Amino acid sequence: MVIITHLYHQSIEMYLQINVCFLEKRLFIVFMLQMAADLVLCQLHYMISEESKHGTFVGRIAQDLGLQISDINSRGLQIVSQDGSDYFQVNLQNGILFVNNIIDRDQLCPKINVCIVHLEVIINKPVQIHHVDVEIEDINDNWPVFPSKDYKLIISEVRLPGSRFSLEGAVDADVGTNSVTSYDITSNDYFALEVQTYTHMSKAVQLVLKKPLDREQIPFYNLTLTASDGGKPKLRGTAQLLITVQDVNDNAPVFDQPFYRASLLENALKGTFVFKVNATDLDQGENGQIYYAFSNKVTPDIISTFTIDKDTGIIQVIGDVDFEVNNFYEIEVNAIDKGLYAMAGHCKVLVNILDVNDNPPMIIVTSLNVPVPEDLPPGTVVAVISVHDRDSGQNGKVTCHISKNVPFKISPTLREFYSLTVDGTLDHEKTAEYELVITATDDGSVHLSDSKTIGIQVSDVNDNAPTFHQGLETINIKENNPPGSHVYTVSASDSDTGHNSFITYSLSDSFIDGIPISSYISVNPENGKIFALLSFDHEQVRYFQCQIKATDAGLPPLSGNLTLHIFIEDINDNSPSALAPFSITESAVTEMVPRSSKVGQLVTKIKAVDPDSGYNGWISYEFNNLPRHSPFSIARQSGEITVIRSFMDSDSDHHKLSIELKDHGEPKMSSVVTLIILLVEPGQEIPVERKNHKRKADFSDANIYLIMSICLISSVFLITLIVYTVLRWQKYTQEIDALKQNTICPSIAGSWTYTQQRQYKVCLNGASPKNNLILFTPNFPQSAIEDSNTGSLASDSAGKVRDHKYL
Repeated sequence: MVIITHLYHQSIEMYLQINVCFLEKRLFIVFMLQMAADLVLCQLHYMISEESKHGTFVGRIAQDLGLQISDINSRGLQIVSQDGSDYFQVNLQNGILFVNNIIDRDQLCPKINVCIVHLEVIINKPVQIHHVDVEIEDINDNWPVFPSKDYKLIISEVRLPGSRFSLEGAVDADVGTNSVTSYDITSNDYFALEVQTYTHMSKAVQLVLKKPLDREQIPFYNLTLTASDGGKPKLRGTAQLLITVQDVNDNAPVFDQPFYRASLLENALKGTFVFKVNATDLDQGENGQIYYAFSNKVTPDIISTFTIDKDTGIIQVIGDVDFEVNNFYEIEVNAIDKGLYAMAGHCKVLVNILDVNDNPPMIIVTSLNVPVPEDLPPGTVVAVISVHDRDSGQNGKVTCHISKNVPFKISPTLREFYSLTVDGTLDHEKTAEYELVITATDDGSVHLSDSKTIGIQVSDVNDNAPTFHQGLETINIKENNPPGSHVYTVSASDSDTGHNSFITYSLSDSFIDGIPISSYISVNPENGKIFALLSFDHEQVRYFQCQIKATDAGLPPLSGNLTLHIFIEDINDNSPSALAPFSITESAVTEMVPRSSKVGQLVTKIKAVDPDSGYNGWISYEFNNLPRHSPFSIARQSGEITVIRSFMDSDSDHHKLSIELKDHGEPKMSSVVTLIILLVEPGQEIPVERKNHKRKADFSDANIYLIMSICLISSVFLITLIVYTVLRWQKYTQEIDALKQNTICPSIAGSWTYTQQRQYKVCLNGASPKNNLILFTPNFPQSAIEDSNTGSLASDSAGKVRDHKYL
């Protein structure tokens, strides 16, 4: 567009230049005559748009002036503006006039329709001055602008339609068609815009009222006034018309609602906010100013309880609010305006008083059955409890619970009643009394609760039998004890209390060799002391057992048993006695020995027994007052009498030997027998009667019993040694269990023989080790000849053999 316009203007300029030059040529001679200098005048006219950039082509000024390119520099071409500005420059290389600085037409030529910049082109050698005009074309680069962004108008709502209100127009720095050409206003039903044009530069803008205004419907209008120019593209400027409709008092105050509902907690403090009513008056100013007041119809209790702020309409508490006294209020409120002729509006405020959880639950124990037996079955009712809360709704809803980890529970029954029942196993021995804390809690927003402590005593029932510390005990009683002596005390315990724990002791019925056990011992029923009723003889009774029964005083009575193993300990109360051929009536025996007997030859063997056992029954043989060179000696252990030297002729034919039989008890006991030895010559016959008697004595019943005892003792020893060796490699607990399951009950006949080499102790049924049973290895006859002063120990058992049962 700019290029086409420029070509158009250039064609016109060329046309003008040709005509001008033609005229100049015609007048050249005249000017030459009139001018004193070589001055040539030539007028050029160019057109460019404002805001052209630096370097924009204006015209070929050298060519239009008829100058050669070489003359531009040689003749010093210069451009001078009248106002001294440098908007334009000439390119000395090609003779083109171009824009040097951007030109703002609105600033350069304000309020002028045609803006021309006058230039003078000066050429030296010879001096020539040419007048060049550059016309600056306007472009639409400015918006219409109103003097103010906002126009405020106040129009009474009683103004009639057709009323006019003048408005100030907009200003556009552009000219011509680029200036303001039209006005518009926001489309509405009440106002229109009217523009009157007096001249090209003068226009009058008026606002016209089309229909009556109503401030209560539309109190304010915000319209947009738009001014448009005629440029391309069109530019617009806007301003806001702020129209306020002036009020008159033609409306009464109106509340938002005809009635309001409010809720208020009881016990509200004075000054508590209740509700805020709100009324509006469509009028303005004093016509729309409202104050509030209670109606004259309200009751005195409302006036004493509530107040209303006349300016804000806030209702507050000034008295006591009690839900139980009054839970509902109906308050009538008036809203009155301040117009010349006051108008009023009415409404009602309905105040509902809400219950506050200000009463804790109350717990009352109406029934309590204590103490309770410990065998009471679960589900049995122990107590009935009443719980009441004066509050209502959720505040009056109560739940109850009791302490944890107790065998009781609480359950609701009827309204406000709860039952306390057994919920587990009661045990008086573990817990004799329970302190139950019953807590009642309401369901209010702030929970209130009440607690009550109930003591439940658990009474004892006879559900525990008396028990002994051990079910099996072993005691030892020395024989020859005084009758009626205290030998032991048993003790049982009962977990029950009171009369259920009172224990009496008794003996269970049993027999020893057909004799009742009560003939041997007795027990004190109160303290469990056991007394021996007779003097025990170890040689007659070595062991017996009995059952001690402990019975409580409950109903029904319960009892526990204790098995008591009683061992009769031996004391040295029997002296050794020689066997046949010795007797009580005949303490001297005669033996005949050939003089030809060799050294070591057995003369005879003294046999003796001691009814006692152990050390008390261990017998040794010694000579009493034996001559120094006696040819005889006796073995201490076996009682064998042997020849220790050859007989001499000087030896007497009659030897009387006194033999002492001694045991090893404390104190030691002994007896003496006499042996008469007659030396006979070889060939002298011994009476048959004497030989048979000796042979029978050698093979008497005592010898048989001795052999049987040795065999039995040896067997028991071997078995015991094997068992002992095995058990030594087992753990102690396994040893105890094995002994409990496999009770050792040896039955030993006759006396025990002692050995100095080994002694073993056997623990019965896991009881602590006691020296009740001692096993010995048997001794075998020794053939060695001992010193005549040493005694002999009988290797065979003597006395009456008894069989006893051992556990």
